[in-house]
Amino acid sequence: MKKWIALATILPILLIAAYLAIVLNVSYSDGERAGYLQKFSRKGWFCKTYEGEIALSALPGVAPVLWQFTVKDAALATLINAQMGKRVSLVYTEHKGIPTTCFGETSYFVNAVKPLQP
Repeated sequence: MKKWIALATILPILLIAAYLAIVLNVSYSDGERAGYLQKFSRKGWFCKTYEGEIALSALPGVAPVLWQFTVKDAALATLINAQMGKRVSLVYTEHKGIPTTCFGETSYFVNAVKPLQP
């Protein structure tokens, strides 16, 4: 009987851990987006994450589309923060199905930043 109780408590924990490991390590999509870095900050009550926003503009005079992203790495966050207000290209991966905002407020995680000429 004790084995069944132990199995009933450990199995859900293992399943949740396996789900999180898959969702956080296997990307749904990846790519690159370019625009002007408008906003970048460290947010969260308990789980602090770096969150940012770039304005994607295809044509001059057209209202830009805002794209929000998350950065996990503090060293990369410092590099991105140094590019504030400039045109940059962000390399990202998308991770769908993350159950909490503790890992980031968006599903787009930036892995690299490339400064672009205006």
